[in-house]
Amino acid sequence: MTPREKRAMAAIMIAVSLATLDTAIANTALPNIAADLNSTPAASVWIINAYQLAMVATLLPFAALGGIVGHRRIYLGGVVVFIVSSVICAMAWSLPSLAVARLVQGVGAAAIMSVNTALISAIFPIHRLGRGVGLNALIVGVSFAVGPTVASVILSFGPWPWLFAVNLPIGLLALVIAWPSLPQTRRSPHPFDPVAAVLNAITFAALIFALGEGVQREPAEYVIGAVIVFAIAFTLLLRRERGHPAPMLPVDLLKRPMFALSTATAVCSFAAQGLAFVSLPFYFEHVLGRDPIETGFLLTPWSAVVALMAPLAGRLSDRYPPGLLGGVGLAIMAVGMASLAMMPADASALNIGIRMAICGAGFGFFQSPNLKALMASAPRERAGGASGVVATARLLGQATGAALVALCFGLAGEHGPTLALGLGAGFAAAAAVASGLRLVTAQSEDSAAMQGARKSP
Repeated sequence: MTPREKRAMAAIMIAVSLATLDTAIANTALPNIAADLNSTPAASVWIINAYQLAMVATLLPFAALGGIVGHRRIYLGGVVVFIVSSVICAMAWSLPSLAVARLVQGVGAAAIMSVNTALISAIFPIHRLGRGVGLNALIVGVSFAVGPTVASVILSFGPWPWLFAVNLPIGLLALVIAWPSLPQTRRSPHPFDPVAAVLNAITFAALIFALGEGVQREPAEYVIGAVIVFAIAFTLLLRRERGHPAPMLPVDLLKRPMFALSTATAVCSFAAQGLAFVSLPFYFEHVLGRDPIETGFLLTPWSAVVALMAPLAGRLSDRYPPGLLGGVGLAIMAVGMASLAMMPADASALNIGIRMAICGAGFGFFQSPNLKALMASAPRERAGGASGVVATARLLGQATGAALVALCFGLAGEHGPTLALGLGAGFAAAAAVASGLRLVTAQSEDSAAMQGARKSP
């Protein structure tokens, strides 16, 4: 890599850490924010859901726009929006005001994450892409590892608004490095379709809203209305993009078995992660009786081990099938989450740390190979669309997990966090099965390719 490419990679990774750090900080401080804003634990989940709703609704339009105007421009604009909205989050005075600020922040984060993997693909050749996405997974893991610790330190010295204010210096650093360093990527010849963008935003916003309100057992007319809006918008979007060579919602890529299975694996695994990271702060504080500072440090082993495993898994993914690596990792993660759900109330910090580390080892072993599988199974010219699917699958999974935590609170009360962890173990097991199916798919594709080669003259 040239010095400029190294600086570009650093800028991309700083932006990834910016978005990831904020999610980790918000999760850790959720009980504290809910208490300060006089909100219930179930309602406070919208601090997470608002961010994810905005990201899911705008990710694919930003990915499509990035292919037309350049991924670099989308990245830079996203960082600016994220910085400004983070300052507004720090000034929020109520749960609704914070949720609205988080919506805007989610738009900025979507712009960043929609082009992240496409920019990495522009820097790394295909035979070394595993290292690039491994570094990406490493930064995500480090950001999650630092997030709870930073949250604990900040909460020990000041109020929760400072948790969002830390984004200001990090964002400015990303802009300074990125402006002269990010590569110019190939532009798509297809024009941007604003109608498809609006339909896409309505489709995913309605889906996340219906999911979030439905699990909290809100009035049925709200949920039914959101489902109807989702169904209509989704149908219109599919008709609008029928026959398009590069649709904004890349359903054509999902016709590729490896791409579809990798996407399903990502959704299930991130749902498990969402269930864990939203429920664990409540589990540690309300069930195990730990204070917010201890909670931040107890969350760290999971993410710290992800950071250690990610680069190793990225290198291994250049030599071994992602289905094998992902299946093994997700099975380990399922065991770890089940052990957390069955943990005794008087568990020691060491006991908790070991179980969290097992979860982190499994998740870290899955993430890099799955990212590479998603990007490698799509045509090179569709890197932008594939990058959007990567981020969308992650956010759909995390939003599903966060919403299911609210459902668990409603169903089980004080035992809601325990139920959420058990449910997360089930999602991790389902993801392991989906990952393993890729081995069968890969063998079938190889056999078909060999038969085709024999028949050709």
